[in-house]
Amino acid sequence: MSTSENNLSHLESAVTSFYELTNKNGAQLKVIPFGATVTALKIPLKSGEIVDVVLGFDTVEGYEKSFQLDGSPYMGATVGRYAGRINEGKFELNGKSYQLAINNGPNSLHGGIANFSKKNWNVDAVTTGENPSITLSYVSTANEENYPGELSVSLTYTLSEENELIIEYKATTTEDTIINLTHHSYFNLDGHKSDVSGQDLIVHAQKVVETREDCIPTGNILEVANTVFDYRTAKKCPATIDNTFVVENNDEVKATLFSPATNLKMDVYTDQPGVHIYVGGNCGPDLKGKENATYHALSGICFETQNFPDAPNHANFPSAILKKDAIYGHKTTYKFESL
Repeated sequence: MSTSENNLSHLESAVTSFYELTNKNGAQLKVIPFGATVTALKIPLKSGEIVDVVLGFDTVEGYEKSFQLDGSPYMGATVGRYAGRINEGKFELNGKSYQLAINNGPNSLHGGIANFSKKNWNVDAVTTGENPSITLSYVSTANEENYPGELSVSLTYTLSEENELIIEYKATTTEDTIINLTHHSYFNLDGHKSDVSGQDLIVHAQKVVETREDCIPTGNILEVANTVFDYRTAKKCPATIDNTFVVENNDEVKATLFSPATNLKMDVYTDQPGVHIYVGGNCGPDLKGKENATYHALSGICFETQNFPDAPNHANFPSAILKKDAIYGHKTTYKFESL
């Protein structure tokens, strides 16, 4: 059997598998290879209860069906090659024009049609014991979704003994390309069957990326002071939000979610220049979530740590270019604390 045949066989068998990691505190992480997706994240409370803080489905088929919905939720998935929107799916690189697949009105969203969230990732390693982890990988062929270069991506989820979900990405390319990877869990600190409207949100950002009505950036960066985007002090989660906040590149907390009902806090750390915040999760009446849950427009909140949407088309945005022989790195941590 050739290497490629062996990999294919492994993918076919792995796609039905749920991988479980548990730390010494009893926190549990579940991951499937389809979309390198987090399906459950169970956090113990001081009360002795355990709360599943992410939305998801009981079966792989549920995740597959969710991509047939209008406004696919990308539930718990790894997003790529390019998270967020690219205006009309067009960009230029090294003097050449590229046209990506269109899947969001006139624009390209979250990597296009055959994006990373729909791929069966290879499971490269699983570690148990202290700080258990799982490493998955995917090789995106050159010109997949019309992106240049063969892109090799490695992703490690670690469930630390401090009840942190640590996500580390690494990628290399055979030719210059663009890249923007992110994680798309919908968090709910009251449990995945609840809603987030009573939870407190803080975003440590002075600025936000201005967008048009279709969520494409104008190129302007706005101060959040005296606007609806000022979450520098705690406010209740908004009913609707789909915006990228500009965060400083340091070791400090970038965003915090807190539930007064469970006294559970989640702090978000990242080395990326933006945190895109989105409230949603609606799957309609026909597609049920875990434990027969009905997910709606306030079921969860995403903290998509990433570069800015449409960055390849704005010279004043951080560069989204990954050079041939360079290494893309990205680390994000979601830290949970029961108060």
